Amino acid sequence: MNETLLDTENTSGVGSTLPTTEDAAENFEAILEAVLFAAGHPVSYMQLSSLFGMAPAYISERVHKYAEEYNNAIENRGILMLAFDDACQLCTQEKYLPYIREALGIRRSGTLSNSSIEVLAVVAYNQPVTRAYIDAVRGVDSAYAVSSLLERGLIHSIGRLDAPGRPMLYGTTDDFLRCFGLSSLTELPGVSSAEADELFERLKKKVNAFDVADNQISMMDLDQPSSPQDDKKE
Repeated sequence: MNETLLDTENTSGVGSTLPTTEDAAENFEAILEAVLFAAGHPVSYMQLSSLFGMAPAYISERVHKYAEEYNNAIENRGILMLAFDDACQLCTQEKYLPYIREALGIRRSGTLSNSSIEVLAVVAYNQPVTRAYIDAVRGVDSAYAVSSLLERGLIHSIGRLDAPGRPMLYGTTDDFLRCFGLSSLTELPGVSSAEADELFERLKKKVNAFDVADNQISMMDLDQPSSPQDDKKE
């Protein structure tokens, strides 16, 4: 009786039984792609483990392997599969951004101020870092830039330093990785290399974060003026 009620409540005209972990495991790649597409945001390996009946570590291993195959396929895909340390996600390829904007009528683009770029670089290559460390490296007060990056979801608080006052520690987010199509921080170019200069030049010109819900794409507007105090030397 309970099983009949459960099937009725979960039936939407497609099938009449709940999927089993055995069925999911046999169709791992196809189901993974479908779940990530429908989610529109990072899905943790812990979440996927209950679906596939596999340990999160094994899920991570399979996702990383499939992501490499998926992104390097012969077919010219408009989608990338990003495999992070603890989650995975589908996102659009940056080179197709103009077509997405045109098709969906998206006219807004965003840029980060020079001060925000500097702060983001300091955090990315030295994390976890405190505000005091960022200020010391830049030689200016960075309160506004840090606050702006927090609001945009490019950095976040990851704990407190075990020191007097217990200052907040900051690190980059998965959205930061997603903006550049990186799977982990280990893929960041050398801090003194030309690749690093090119990477942050891209961010300076155009950082676009995508929020996908109900199969619709929207852009976060990152075009906010920097505070005059943020660039003022102490």
